[in-house]
Amino acid sequence: MALSDPLGDMLTRIRNAYGRKKSKVSTPASRLRARVLDVMKSEGYIRDYTQVDFDNGKSEIEIELKYYEGEPVIREIARVSKPGRRVYASVKSIPQVANGLGISILSTPKGVMADHEAREQNVGGEVLCQIF
Repeated sequence: MALSDPLGDMLTRIRNAYGRKKSKVSTPASRLRARVLDVMKSEGYIRDYTQVDFDNGKSEIEIELKYYEGEPVIREIARVSKPGRRVYASVKSIPQVANGLGISILSTPKGVMADHEAREQNVGGEVLCQIF
């Protein structure tokens, strides 16, 4: 089955796994998903992820979820820019999430990065998702 929003599917899998108190969740692999997971790992929202390659040429990403004192580290994760409505932000209009306690993940000409990193590099782009 072809997905119209693969990144949204990954975020939903993460949200559902946290709801079921799972320690790991898997999702089909892609470069965009891996870059978003890189940002999530560097910001401390997930423990780690690994890419698993299968014999038929397909590959999956195993995501290790992170908990603190039994509670999920990610309270809320939401897709902002969707296939039906793309959301772009200039450097001056990058949204702050939960007064700076959360992050927005952006796809910029310099790569996928967190909102504070995009402000430092003075670059805007597509707002992929928000996490807090």
